Amino acid sequence: MPEESVRPLERGLAVLRALTLADGARAGDLVRATGLARATVDRVVATLAHLGYVRVRGQELHLAPRLMELGNAYLAASGLTGEVAARTARLADELDESVSLAVPDGDGVRFVTQAARRRAMSVAFRIGDLLPPERCAPGALFAAAWDEDRWAAWRSRVATVPARNAFPALPPGPAPTPPPDLAARVAHSRRTGWALDDQLIEPGLIAVAVPVRDTDGRVRYALSAVSHTSRHSATDFATAMLPRLRAEAERLEGLAGAEADAGTVAPAGPETTAGASQGADATDAKAELGPGFLQSLARGLAVLRALGEARGDGLPLTALAAATGLPRATARRCLHTLQQEGYAAYDGRLYRPLPRILELGHAALSRLGFAELAEPHLRDLADRVHQSASVTVLDGTDILYVARAATVRVMSVRITVGTRFPAYATAMGRVLLAGLPAKERDRLLKAAPPRALTAHTVTDPAALARILERAESDGHATADQELEEGLRSVAVPVRDAAGHVVAALNVALHAGPGPLDATRDALLPALRETATAIETDLHTAARFNAVRLP
Repeated sequence: MPEESVRPLERGLAVLRALTLADGARAGDLVRATGLARATVDRVVATLAHLGYVRVRGQELHLAPRLMELGNAYLAASGLTGEVAARTARLADELDESVSLAVPDGDGVRFVTQAARRRAMSVAFRIGDLLPPERCAPGALFAAAWDEDRWAAWRSRVATVPARNAFPALPPGPAPTPPPDLAARVAHSRRTGWALDDQLIEPGLIAVAVPVRDTDGRVRYALSAVSHTSRHSATDFATAMLPRLRAEAERLEGLAGAEADAGTVAPAGPETTAGASQGADATDAKAELGPGFLQSLARGLAVLRALGEARGDGLPLTALAAATGLPRATARRCLHTLQQEGYAAYDGRLYRPLPRILELGHAALSRLGFAELAEPHLRDLADRVHQSASVTVLDGTDILYVARAATVRVMSVRITVGTRFPAYATAMGRVLLAGLPAKERDRLLKAAPPRALTAHTVTDPAALARILERAESDGHATADQELEEGLRSVAVPVRDAAGHVVAALNVALHAGPGPLDATRDALLPALRETATAIETDLHTAARFNAVRLP
């Protein structure tokens, strides 16, 4: 008897795809895009919001960074590691050109990591974006492995479906020139071991790609360097880039071989191990939220996350059921649905995730900077405590405001993004200084000796050193009328996945008649919960992706 699909999972994936194409949509927009009933869309959205994948702002629905854990599951299973992503970024720095890794996805090419140069003319493609093979350099490398069925599917698509419809990541408008025959480009790549894109995507854009092979000799990734004709001709660019690209491809192949010899790859990220248990936790959520929660959808997404452990050839059903805490029959139906939807493959024994998972919001979310990750949480914090909340980073001896949620009050703290203040006189600055190694902390304090900004400013070096040591041990700092008379602040650190302090979060308010201790104790719980929420999004977004810090 054929396996039955899990209908709530199918509907949930349809809603996620529709929201990916129109972030900021309303429920009615999703009804029109998916053809689902409004009640069904509402239940899907409620479930996704409970899982942290969708954020509701009034009537608007937005993708939430935690959704990236689905794409991270594919990236982990594909063998991508933090070291591989870091090497890509270092190569971009060395070449002073944008560098990317791509994988084949059906008859398309999907990016899995991207290190772009910050220029007026720079690459706009994102992790997860899908391109047609006939219009990019990696396509010729991947098409070399196609069988006749794949070639036939590609020819049919080219003949019947406009490229813009099949590949939304393409720049608007027609192709700049008719793409050369893909078969001829494949033949060239077989002879030479590399492939060229000479303005096939859009005028001026050029790229050269080389294969990165697995231990069986199959093309695992395409490693590409991308530039513009204002900097190089296509031929000169290939000549300049190929030696270094080939050397790096050989190094990446060595990493893959070492992983195979060890029988493992880098450990799973925290969202994989924490998320897998949500298959069983869906039962508790169903009991708590009632009919508005789609337990089958939550369980299906838990199975998808668990596929992140399917390294190499994949995982058997028994392992995936154990990882999610689901009965085998339930896990099998979820896997069947994911297979039917194009997100998982099954060879008769093992399951593995497919790169199409990256279409579930990963491309849009991979471009978020740190400030954009923090802003929704700042708004929630400001609403909760009825005071303005801010995030800053350390910039030399100053703090720099990078995100802020202000409240409207008769008397409020008026600070804008981009404002700077001396670090030593602020609670956030003290948190940031406390997160530095002692020598670096001392160097910065000596570079700009503290001076009195108010009658309360602490300027004595020994006293400041004690304050910073206390901030480091307590995990928070305060400043009471040291920057400005009447201004009081409490701050906590925000840490990256390695535990390093990368930013500070604060609430600032009028000092008033109450004691500082009472203000601190009232604000710390909300501040710490907000910092944890920001860190969760940051760790998920940065697992295989460089999150921009100001």
